[in-house]
Amino acid sequence: MTEKWWHDKIAYQIYPKSFLDSNGDGIGDLRGIISKLDYIKALGIDIIWLSPIYKSPFVDQGYDISDYYAIAEEFGTMEEFDELLAEAKKRNMHIIMDLVINHCSDQHEWFRKALADPDGEYADYFYFREGKNGNPPSNYRSYFGGSCWEPVPGTDKYYLHMFAKEQPDLNWENPILRQKLFDMVNWWLEKGLAGFRIDAIMNIKKDLDFPDFGPDGPDGLSGCWRMIESVDGIGELLDDLKKNTFEKYEAFTVAEAFNLNKSELNKFIGENGYFSTIFDFSAQCLSDGKHGWYDSPDITFKKWRETIINSQLDVQKVGFEANIIENHDEPRGVSRFLPEYARNADGTKMLGTISVLLRGIPFIYQGQEIGMQNAIWKSVDEFNDINTIDQYYIARKAGLNNKDALAACCKMSRDNARTPMQWDGSEKAGFTDGEPWIKINPNCKEINAASQLDDLDSIFHYYQKLIALRKEKDIIVYGEFEPLCREDDQIFAYMRKLDEERLLTVCNFSEQSAEFEVPAEFEGSQCLITNLDRKVFKGKIVLKPYEAFVLYK
Repeated sequence: MTEKWWHDKIAYQIYPKSFLDSNGDGIGDLRGIISKLDYIKALGIDIIWLSPIYKSPFVDQGYDISDYYAIAEEFGTMEEFDELLAEAKKRNMHIIMDLVINHCSDQHEWFRKALADPDGEYADYFYFREGKNGNPPSNYRSYFGGSCWEPVPGTDKYYLHMFAKEQPDLNWENPILRQKLFDMVNWWLEKGLAGFRIDAIMNIKKDLDFPDFGPDGPDGLSGCWRMIESVDGIGELLDDLKKNTFEKYEAFTVAEAFNLNKSELNKFIGENGYFSTIFDFSAQCLSDGKHGWYDSPDITFKKWRETIINSQLDVQKVGFEANIIENHDEPRGVSRFLPEYARNADGTKMLGTISVLLRGIPFIYQGQEIGMQNAIWKSVDEFNDINTIDQYYIARKAGLNNKDALAACCKMSRDNARTPMQWDGSEKAGFTDGEPWIKINPNCKEINAASQLDDLDSIFHYYQKLIALRKEKDIIVYGEFEPLCREDDQIFAYMRKLDEERLLTVCNFSEQSAEFEVPAEFEGSQCLITNLDRKVFKGKIVLKPYEAFVLYK
């Protein structure tokens, strides 16, 4: 495998709206990010991913872009963005941004021109189609609920939106549009971006016949993703994108690519793949309900462990995936993957140990490094996320009462990851002097960065050590992954191998003690990190609940 500049890097995702507010308007901003670059650098971060900061009406938190060349005034100015690039470069850190090119905002100039002339040039930048017998062109349900087709005023046509109606899908079959998107991508790379996180990229290839599918819900509609999964030809579009943009700049790219067939991995992240890496969402997908969040299954330890193991074994033959515990679209990992008894500092360290030392590129989400957890939501009115509100009403229509529908949203809402970063234990968590745009998690009094920076035994300092280990040991970057104890009911253990080097990671996910036989080859070896200060690593040992340690020889 050819070594790339990003192979040994650690990434940190910032959700700008919730990171740090510098001007008291209750919304995080670029100036706030700049002020915390030393904090991020101290953690050991190399790459910072910014969720969307482009000009937007914020129907879907900035994933509805109205101007790809402008910074949203809520976040600051282009001059401040340039300052952020320069300050990150001084600290030897790279900035990547979200690239949202499956759809734009209905306030974008292109779409406004399309609506003004539904038969004109700009209409072909989107998917305008005539209805069928007074109904939409097909029976697709959007990701946010309801039909994917919205009527074009004054005509018998509809336009396609796989997300909110304010997010019309862009027609990638149009070469003029594609070139405009390529020009925009190159403009940002010329400015100094190191690359992009690429949003919803699997959706850019459509079946232009838009065939109906059998209904999969009581609304008589079918999930739009079924059309995406059934169509071929996305590779040609992705290859075109890569060759016209990323490849010319040696850009780092990480794609959001759900439902990818294993046989396609090499095309996506192999030696000459379309992208540097893709996110491993396999563990997150374990929460997928058949009809929505209300029937989302609980994640069992053995199923979660086996899912991660299988993903590691599949991908190591091909390239690198990006490993996550949480992000802006998921609930907090501590609240999702740890049983209630382990949602403490030691359990949080254990979860981090498993994730950071896997093969792949670790992505840390803001607040993960201090163990932030899901908030307590008392009413659906407290939620801001469009998807959460939709899921609440789906649950109610399915017959759940208010309490149970709310409980499903409390467990799964994206807003759990969007509550403000907990900088200190004050009432507003050190996030703002004003009224925060979304509620502060009251547990900021116990879980916050200020207290952890002062405590060398904190979750923050533990993550700092894990990250330092990955930078120090090539075996953690390039070593082969080999699972151990796959039938054990309590232990998650795996080995990494590189030439003659060996690294052993062992974690007890149970609230009970667990026996583990230390392999003879590791007796007397070096303990690189442990969350419970174990001293003896020889023969059959008894692990304490949520104990983690890493041996190296």
